[in-house]
Formats: sequence, structure tokens, C-alpha cells
Amino acid sequence: MKCTLMNKYTKVLVAEYDSATSVFTKIYEVKDINYAQYILKNFYIENDINDTIFRTNLSEWFKGRGIPSWRDKLDLLLHRLNITAPYELLDKAFGLSLSDQYWLKPEGSNISYDDINFFDNDFDYAEFMEASLSNNSKTITKESSLRTPNNTTDGMLKKAWIIDNGIRYLLKGGYKNETLQPFNEVLASEICKRLGFTHVEYTLDTYKDMVVSKCPCFINKDTEFVTCHQIINDMERHDSVEDYEEYIKKLEDNGIDDVREKVENMYILDFLIMNEDRHLNNFGIIRDVNTLEWIDVAPIFDNGQSLNMEYFDNEEVHISGNGRFFYEVKPFDEIIKVVKNIKRIDISKLDGIVEWFDELLHKYQYLTGYSDTRINKLCILLNRQINKLKEE
Repeated sequence: MKCTLMNKYTKVLVAEYDSATSVFTKIYEVKDINYAQYILKNFYIENDINDTIFRTNLSEWFKGRGIPSWRDKLDLLLHRLNITAPYELLDKAFGLSLSDQYWLKPEGSNISYDDINFFDNDFDYAEFMEASLSNNSKTITKESSLRTPNNTTDGMLKKAWIIDNGIRYLLKGGYKNETLQPFNEVLASEICKRLGFTHVEYTLDTYKDMVVSKCPCFINKDTEFVTCHQIINDMERHDSVEDYEEYIKKLEDNGIDDVREKVENMYILDFLIMNEDRHLNNFGIIRDVNTLEWIDVAPIFDNGQSLNMEYFDNEEVHISGNGRFFYEVKPFDEIIKVVKNIKRIDISKLDGIVEWFDELLHKYQYLTGYSDTRINKLCILLNRQINKLKEE
């Protein structure tokens, strides 16, 4: 299929796309590489549009827009969607996402971004939501159910985009038999709200006796999310502290204000809830797709892999105690040292939050089956981290 890769209204390049393999087999013309996804510019060689490295990375980027191979219960989801691989979904909805504005326009088509984008246009989600989140679901029957932004969701957790009162929300469940992730997301929101950190607001909802987290989309039709991974891809790799400092400087050089404080806030949160999964694709910046201006650091989101206890009993609790800091796995007590002035945070604003979390966990105990002992140990962990931060 000959098509044009678009960024909203802007033509990026014209290429041949093989939907059977999700590969760009030939590039006919590059229209404006500046409007390509940020990471692709690093592989582009002017006057060599069919350079193998560029074309390969273009294909890998587009295929990577699909549901990842490590999604929880992926085989079951594919069976319910009646497909064999996630990339088969990509051209069902022109490759559109709710994280950016890239899409494929087939040659000869008169379709426009305004006709198809998911920010303005509603989409069917009920069947996809059931296929993704339900323990018991039938095979999808409506072709329209495959034309959704759910085709381009990242991460290992079962999830689904829905529309509620015109707002696009992402629902996320737990991982396998673990159901704590949604509660951690809501806890993180509460901490951020009390400390004044810019964040995505998470609430709890239930779907067929399952507790899920619910958050609004933080991107609109004029913006895109650019990950830290994309931004530092063209930097020489050093140790993580140097990489961190270069990342801070790069954002500052591109006009973003208060970068260090905003990124530090993320690591303060990670310390408090012991978030083990702050990888390079769940933080970054927001970019204007019309002007390419770097607007701001992205709000804090994706905090579910937290407060993990390997085992516990009445006498003891054992945790891994390690987080992620750029390319390294490090103890939280080391990561928190990147914060220059911890005293700028009024920790007293977290007074009472342990009791708040205890009440939240008990409220949904009838669905989660958490024992009083487990809830008590989780609250002890949270209280310990708060007290340790007070001592920093």
C-alpha cells in the first residue's frame, strides 16, 4: 500500500507499507523529517531516503505503536479479537493513537485528520474493553470495534480506552493475579495532589467485579508525548547520573521551565511508594505538533508497580527495595540523592495519608480479598517511606 505518513495535517514522508508484516518496504519521498517522531530524525540521512537503517527504524517505530508482545494475557486477547498478532490492528484505524497525531493516509484517499482522529471522533470501545479486561468474553463481532485507539496502547497491563461524558479515559487492571496496581495509581495521585506535583489524576472504578484505575488522556489534538527514551537516544551514554544531568540540560535548552524540580518530584514520588518501574518510556515531555515547541515536562503517570512485597507474615515483610534510574536498577535510598533540596517539600502535607490509604484498601476488600495483615503491611511500608523522607 502506497501511503503518506502524516503528523496531523503535515506530510512527513511517502512510502510503501506492507500491512501483512507492518514493514515499510520503500520510501518514495521525505516531505518534512522535522515532523517525524522525534527519535526518527536521528536515523535520517539526507539524500539517502532508502537507507536501510532509517527504513528499519521507521518500521520498528510503527510496529512498536501496537500492543506489545508482553501484554498480560495477550494470547487470550488476540483470540478474542480474532487476529494472530498485535500489528494486524495498526492499519485498522490508520495507526492513530491518543498519545500523538501520527497516521497513515492511503494514496488516493480524500480522508482527513479531522474525519478520523480519536480526540474529536467517537469510537466503539465496549467489545474491546470486554475482550481486554473481562475474564469471560466472546470473540469480537463488529469490525468497528477494531477501529479504536486501543490498537496503539503500550505496557504490560490489561487496559482499554473508553469515552465517558465526552472525555477519553484509560482503564487499567492489575497484572495477572495481582490487583494492587490500580490502588497504587490512586495513592500516587493523592500524594502528588497533596505535595503540589503536576500529575495525571487517577481514580478507582470497577468493571465486572474487577477494580481498575481510570485516568484522562493528558494529550490533546495539538500535542504529543515524547518519551525520555526518544530524547536521550542521540546522546552518548554515560553513567546514569551524567545521563540524567544531560537530560535536564536538554529540556532546559529547549525552553522548558523548572525542569529539575519537576523531574525531581517524580523521583520523590517513586521513593515514597517504592515504584520499581520508572522506565524511560513512562516519562518525558509534551511537544506541540503544529510548531514543534517543547511545551513542558509530561505530568507524572504510570505508577502502578509500587509497594511490592515479595512475602510477608505477622512478623516480617520482605521487599526488593530497588527502583529504576535511567539505565540502572538502584536502591531507592540512592536514587533519592539526585534531589538537590528535599527540604523544599512540606512532608507534613502527607499527614493522615497512611490512614487514608488504609481506608481505601479496606473499602474494596470485598473485591480484592486482601487480608487485614496485608493491608497493615502495605500501610507500614508507606509510613516507613514517609518517615525516611522526613529524615533526608
